[in-house]
Amino acid sequence: MSDSFNEREKGFEAKFKLDAEQEFKAEARRNRLLGEWLADKFGVPASERADYAKTVVIADMDEPGIEDVMRKVMADIATHGVDISEADVRAKISELDGVAAQQIANE
Repeated sequence: MSDSFNEREKGFEAKFKLDAEQEFKAEARRNRLLGEWLADKFGVPASERADYAKTVVIADMDEPGIEDVMRKVMADIATHGVDISEADVRAKISELDGVAAQQIANE
């Protein structure tokens, strides 16, 4: 019976690890997609779009949650003088959560 319990426990640990990896990948993908969307709104040249998107992904490494990304992108929005509200950004993030999760699941 102990072997069965250990196998079950290992199965749960493997699933937890896989779920955590998928969540991390989906959040990074969402942030990249957000960065690409904003780069387009800012008029960033296509050759620099990926670089800007990467800065949004990196901004999410500061602290858990989305607030570090929000601070970064809202500052960038103010710098570029684009009319995008915090509510607009949060709505886009919600939309991109689903898109990113679906893309990761399909890979």
